[in-house]
Amino acid sequence: MSLRFTLFTRLAAAAIAGTTFTSYAQQAPSRPAVLPEGTARLTGRLIGTVLDGATGKPVAYASVAVLGAADAPVSGGACGGDGQFVLPGVAPGAYTLRISFLGYQELRRVAVVVPESGGTVDLGTLALLPSAQQLGEVEVIARPPLVEEKVDRTVYHAENDETTRGGDATDVLKRVPLLSVDLDGNVSLRGNQNIRVLINNKPSTIMASSIADGLRQLPADQIKTVEVITSPSAKYDAEGTGGIINIITKGNDLRGGQLSLDGSGGTRSGTLNLNGGYRTGKMGFALGGFGRAGYNTPGSFSNNQLTTNPATGAQTRTAQTADTRQNQLFGRYTLGWDYDLTKHDALAASLTYGTRNATFYQDALATRTTPLATGAATTSVRNVTTTDDSGTVDASLAYLHTFAKPQQELSVLALYSRNDRTYQFDNDTYAASEAAALGRAGNDNPSANQELTAQVDYQVPTAKDQLLEVGVKDIKRTVQSDYRYYGQLALTQPNNSFHYDQNVAAGYVAYTLGLPHNFTLKPGVRYEYTSIAADFGRGTVGDIPSYGVLVPSANLLHKLPSGNVLKLAYNRRIQRPSLQFLNPNLQAANPLIQTLGNPVLRPEYTNNYELGYSTLLKQANLNFSAFVRNTSGSIQSMRTPLGEAAYPGAVRITYQNVGQEDAYGGSAYTSLDVGTKFSVSGGVDTYYAVLRNNVADPLYAARNAGLVVSGRLYGSYALPKNWNVQLFGFYRGQQVQLQGAQSSFAVYSMSIKHDFAEKKGSLGFGAENFFSPSNTVRTSIDSPLLSQTTSTIQHITSFKVYFGYRIGKLTADARPSKSVRNDDLKTDENGGGSQGSGGTPAATRPAPAPAPTEPAKTGAAPK
Repeated sequence: MSLRFTLFTRLAAAAIAGTTFTSYAQQAPSRPAVLPEGTARLTGRLIGTVLDGATGKPVAYASVAVLGAADAPVSGGACGGDGQFVLPGVAPGAYTLRISFLGYQELRRVAVVVPESGGTVDLGTLALLPSAQQLGEVEVIARPPLVEEKVDRTVYHAENDETTRGGDATDVLKRVPLLSVDLDGNVSLRGNQNIRVLINNKPSTIMASSIADGLRQLPADQIKTVEVITSPSAKYDAEGTGGIINIITKGNDLRGGQLSLDGSGGTRSGTLNLNGGYRTGKMGFALGGFGRAGYNTPGSFSNNQLTTNPATGAQTRTAQTADTRQNQLFGRYTLGWDYDLTKHDALAASLTYGTRNATFYQDALATRTTPLATGAATTSVRNVTTTDDSGTVDASLAYLHTFAKPQQELSVLALYSRNDRTYQFDNDTYAASEAAALGRAGNDNPSANQELTAQVDYQVPTAKDQLLEVGVKDIKRTVQSDYRYYGQLALTQPNNSFHYDQNVAAGYVAYTLGLPHNFTLKPGVRYEYTSIAADFGRGTVGDIPSYGVLVPSANLLHKLPSGNVLKLAYNRRIQRPSLQFLNPNLQAANPLIQTLGNPVLRPEYTNNYELGYSTLLKQANLNFSAFVRNTSGSIQSMRTPLGEAAYPGAVRITYQNVGQEDAYGGSAYTSLDVGTKFSVSGGVDTYYAVLRNNVADPLYAARNAGLVVSGRLYGSYALPKNWNVQLFGFYRGQQVQLQGAQSSFAVYSMSIKHDFAEKKGSLGFGAENFFSPSNTVRTSIDSPLLSQTTSTIQHITSFKVYFGYRIGKLTADARPSKSVRNDDLKTDENGGGSQGSGGTPAATRPAPAPAPTEPAKTGAAPK
């Protein structure tokens, strides 16, 4: 451990000593500074922070313009999500600074002087005053960048990416820096799949059994931003060793009403969405409905394996092939409501229902099994049908009380979430060399996962540039899984049920402290105590003791005089096993590859170290990060040949806390705007992984290591007459696994969109993987008892046409909206600050806005 820590501190020291950085919130200016021809003068840089004059909160994405003589534009750009702006390349001279944003009075600062020597001119804080404006339609001209780096998270503005139209959340996450998504929809963050996913800052049981399945229920068209939090503070739940993904959906924060309809139809899938919002007086409503059908997705499967019986040493060779196909239907329906009790008190509620119906087929699964000792092969051919249906209900009620003191607030949240799921498979053998093997076999497994959450959070500025945050939370989870078998499986597997109760009580304290020389320190500590009770309908479960965990965190931020930023962070995380690892139901749709959960699994623990910085090179934003991750007690799969006469050559997969995982890596991301029409962005993520299971028995001991690289590239070009074209490409390199590896793959897409009727309507065409009709993913495993190669082919070339239209008029609210910030259970939250209060449309309340007599002179307490 000392060697790893030394390596990490040397990286930090090298970066501090030799690098200049730029604010995480910055954006490349919309037009470069203009210098007289032939001048050799140094240029300067303007920095500052735009705040709401009533609340002291940052005004995200306010427009900032530098004006010369006769108000001629010289430079400009937009603030970041924290209200900060950095405008480089400004020639020496005197200018007027103009700041504007919807719902606020325009602010002009005259006589802003950039000296002949250049350098950085710090304008401090600039306060905007609210101003009501009546609008026929709201049209945002200056939009935030596609990817924005903040102090504690990376924000991907999905609403600016047209290539995901007609898709789901899985398609969006493929485009987000630091994330990797495989062809089955499994998401990993820096190579770690132990992540927590929040929807509008709250957990949902929709993600409890399978994140990949849950993401398919979220329409891409309704996702506003995706926040990736790699170093959560103590305010956020300790669960999620890889980090937190917070998905913010679009909501209606303005007065008036709006209704939008959009959909798509294509060769692989079709969608239909209806969303609306209405707000008047003290009350607001938002509703949404989404449906997506997936169809016509053929493929193929092959598996070749050599197993060794651990007891006798006898070896068996098996070969399998099948054609595959799948049909999927997803739906998500939401209702949000909010009400202003007083100017300081508000209620927000939401109700969401999600449904999933998926059927997977393996047609004519042919199996040939040959014991090497005799050479006498047996064969079988069967049709396999697997059904996975679920329905999820999420209901929340949030109360927010704000005080006269800026940033002092109390919030209370109650959340009910329940997922009812039915998993079943039917295995119909219609041809076999042994007549006794003919017939059907299968499994029915209905289950329910219910969560009740209560949470109280309080924050108060204790002094200038200091903020105290405290809170408590209690989460009660109840899981019920019933399973029965029929056919050949019933001969060896008894019917049973599994009941699992888990209660997590937590408390935290975090403190943000502004230090001299532009340093900001945020230490925190969180304690969670977990109690567990489990039982079978028949038989007993092994001992599962209760346990407590203390998870410290520390984030250090340094803003250099140039406006650049350096970040150093440490946090400890915990990953509790989910139902998919605990469920003792035997899943054997393919009888040669059987999976069985382990109810007595313990959590795994991870230490994360991170160094990050961002800088601006001319008009290109450059963001870099390096990390070290150490995990103990890692939950890893154990593959063991069964050696049973009923299933010759079969392998049983179960899970144990036997692993140690270490990862060392980094990421680089850049974005560039060329004029007002063309923008391009891209990034590379890489890490070196070392995995071992710490098993002494040489038959089961495993260790593997290797380099993993992935990357993405995005481009957009605005054509005349409201046409726009966008391109996207993603590559994921070979993945390192404990006992083998999984091959690389690539996906790409193109989208062409035309806006009409004053941008109230849109019509577009999209295509994916149009030069490569199929993707082949190969997984290889090599161990003393098992040698296996599996190949899965998916035909993913698709074409689609999509449309959208919106009606209604909105009025800009004179008061900025204030939302409840709640981090819930189930998936660690990094909340998007004030982005979203509770529903899948966010229910928000306008904050009180007493108008000050003049712009504020000092900054607000840090967030």
